[in-house]
Amino acid sequence: MSTPVRFALVGTGNISGIHAQAISEIPGAQLTAAYSVAGLEPFCEKWGCAAAGSIAELVARTDVDAVCITTPSGAHGEPAIAALNAGKHVLCEKPLEITVEKIDAILAAAKASGTILAAVFQSRFGEGARTVKRAVDAGRLGRLTIASAYVKWWRTQAYYDSAGWRGTWEMDGGGALMNQGVHAIDLLTWFVGVPVEVKANIATLAHERIAVEDTAVATLRFKCGALGVVEGATSTFPGWNKRIELSGDKGSIIIEDDAIKFWQFEKEEPGDEAIRAGGSTSAIGGGVANPMAISTEGHRLQLEDLCHAIREKRQPAVPGSDARNAVAVICAIYEAAKTGKTVQVK
Repeated sequence: MSTPVRFALVGTGNISGIHAQAISEIPGAQLTAAYSVAGLEPFCEKWGCAAAGSIAELVARTDVDAVCITTPSGAHGEPAIAALNAGKHVLCEKPLEITVEKIDAILAAAKASGTILAAVFQSRFGEGARTVKRAVDAGRLGRLTIASAYVKWWRTQAYYDSAGWRGTWEMDGGGALMNQGVHAIDLLTWFVGVPVEVKANIATLAHERIAVEDTAVATLRFKCGALGVVEGATSTFPGWNKRIELSGDKGSIIIEDDAIKFWQFEKEEPGDEAIRAGGSTSAIGGGVANPMAISTEGHRLQLEDLCHAIREKRQPAVPGSDARNAVAVICAIYEAAKTGKTVQVK
């Protein structure tokens, strides 16, 4: 076996355990160190890695090849740039950062260092998602007419009260869209491209003591002329699976989490009936009412891809540049809701 890819983690909150478990399941990967402002010692004891005293100390370690950033969303930039500047590869949790300006700074650091920057969008690794992507790229929908994403989830008040950064613009970067809806919006842009303009309304309807939205609706217009809708919420009890609907003048697709629910085209091809009959058996998905009700499978596949990318000196399946797209759309939605105007996505 080749030399293991040695990982470190910055941040030991809830999602860090998913990363640590996924790393442990990958032959040729090893968790060697971690740093966090809180909860560091118990984490390191549980996962058998060294505790670093600072970000600088962590990224200077010679037994670290790549760093996973698992801090709150608005605290991704500093450790990501520090790791990249130190010559470490980086896998950063979604969103890459909470503004396009901060994301551009991370992308510039990756370009300058020549290291790999990957972003966590594990939904792209599902069998269903990849099947949809191939169909869209093959032109099976014909002319795209409608492309929409729906993330109508539920979060309790206790969820928002559990950490001071939750539900804040400064550290969460937004609410139901930036934290929960970002995965569906990433899939939508991966499937059909980034919309050129948006109109939107957002509101806080089901929670207290949060500054951000728990309910959002936006309309989209794509470069090709297609229209779409984004609905994002943590206010809809008991919550539904995230859903993406794509339609054109030659076919339509609906995918929920990673299960294909509708698959119909003007021209049938071999395998279509099997897709309709079998859907998807992927374990990727979850989080409808419980943010931790997700498997490690998506993260494992993404971390494994990063290991291969490092060894093969290639770009990862989800490069950091792709992660800019969803945040650009979400920030445009927030601006449109604030101003009441149609906003161009930048």
